[in-house]
Amino acid sequence: MKAISYSRYGGPEVLAFGEVRDPKVGPDAVLVKVRAAAVNPVDWKAREGYLEGTLEAVFPVVPGWDVSGVVVRPGVAVSEFDVGDEVIGYVREDFLSRGTFAEYVAAPLRTLARKPRNLSFEEAAGLPLAGLTAYQVLIKRLRVRRGETILVHAAAGGVGSLAVQLGVHLGARVIGTASESNHDFVRRLGGEPVTYGDGLGDRVRALAPQGVDAVFDTVGGDALKASANLLAPEGRLVSIADGDVVNYGGRYYFVRPDPEDLQRLSDLAEEGVVSVHVSETFPLERAADAHRLNQEGRTRGKIVVTVDWEQENA
Repeated sequence: MKAISYSRYGGPEVLAFGEVRDPKVGPDAVLVKVRAAAVNPVDWKAREGYLEGTLEAVFPVVPGWDVSGVVVRPGVAVSEFDVGDEVIGYVREDFLSRGTFAEYVAAPLRTLARKPRNLSFEEAAGLPLAGLTAYQVLIKRLRVRRGETILVHAAAGGVGSLAVQLGVHLGARVIGTASESNHDFVRRLGGEPVTYGDGLGDRVRALAPQGVDAVFDTVGGDALKASANLLAPEGRLVSIADGDVVNYGGRYYFVRPDPEDLQRLSDLAEEGVVSVHVSETFPLERAADAHRLNQEGRTRGKIVVTVDWEQENA
């Protein structure tokens, strides 16, 4: 099959488009015909070797953890999905090798849910990792409650934009940091935008003089430092970007595959509670360009890689 892969750590230039071995489908997995795969910051961080201390790389590595596609073969022990079912997945294993930037991926059941019927394959591909991160942090770690005020950093990004929508759904008041050009976008999501940079604390305090009940940090660094001083008494702080959060009394979180959480997200998308903004799409063979754009760190919503099956099989 055709796929993107890399045989050594490095920049986007190590990504190659070409033939790789077809995936084998275990008893508790399904073979998914990939229609789209979203790009996440963890993809280029893994490619550059930043996860080497956590996840072993079995080269060549096919990158990508997000996918939307169609089931073409269930494993012998699978009864949950049939041929032709449209699915989404956060297809992460405990090593780097068999990713989603490919024509096919063998996806374990624990990584999958049914695709929202009202989302395109491109939109649906952007839901699993970012959506699960937002869902698990807000509901299971920060335990956001109705009437609370929460601060979401990078509120126009992939995780942040979904966190704003989920926070509003939970009945919270959501303040979101974003560049000036993204303020209207954050407002459309239901958030109250504030600009990054110097004076952030004052701008947030102008909206929430008593402080915020919870902070969801997706940026780290200076944003994390400022956040610690914005918490109301008994306020909670979680970061997915900076392990130093523990020095400020907060917790670090790394998203995990969970089929029940993912199905709940899919249901929320069908109910119109959450949507996925796709800023740009790239064909599979241009995945390196998608990585470069994501690595710039200024994306509104998601960047998605697509597999054009009509063109591939023409």
